[in-house]
Amino acid sequence: MTKSEENYIKAIYHLGGHRSQLITTNAIAEEMDTKPSSVTDMAKKLADKGLVDYIKYRGISLTEKGTKTALSIIRKHRLWEVFLVKKLDFSWDEVHEVAEQLEHIKSEKLIDKIDELLDFPKFDPHGDPIPSKEGEFFERDKQLLSEVSKGQRGICVGVKDTSSAFLKFLDKNKIALGNHIEILEKEDFDNSLLVKIETKEIHISNMIASNLYIKINT
Repeated sequence: MTKSEENYIKAIYHLGGHRSQLITTNAIAEEMDTKPSSVTDMAKKLADKGLVDYIKYRGISLTEKGTKTALSIIRKHRLWEVFLVKKLDFSWDEVHEVAEQLEHIKSEKLIDKIDELLDFPKFDPHGDPIPSKEGEFFERDKQLLSEVSKGQRGICVGVKDTSSAFLKFLDKNKIALGNHIEILEKEDFDNSLLVKIETKEIHISNMIASNLYIKINT
């Protein structure tokens, strides 16, 4: 497969096409920042390879083979992110773009060795689950901080927005995965929050809270 084909497969997976849900060419075009006509051309190529089901004028979904391929690409990407952070001291806002390049390396032996070297991590530096070689992964019970009620406590386990700008903002405010968070106040007007992160109190906007995942303490 070409890099372009792999990128399309991964995009369709993230848009939900792995659930036999048809994804429109317009949605894929927006995700890939290209023209719908280009998506249609690629869909035909991927269908010929047995990776997608393409229904003209309706949309595209991944076949079983396509889903396995997408999970393999995602596994490589997320393992590379862990490797870059743990072994090469990259910060979590730097790794995505580098992993985008490294995920296209074909050697399965190399990826298996990296997985073993890292002691088979279950999550990447942003809290996203890493598929196993068999395509299985562990999903945490989590919810967005914006959906949590006043008085609840939990642990920050992931980020929805993985952009460099957002991750740098979190670093600047010393917000990180593993932090204990308590919701002290929730404003009715704009849904902004006063939260206690470890021992520090901080006001955060609804936009920030809508991009942080928390696992509620039980």
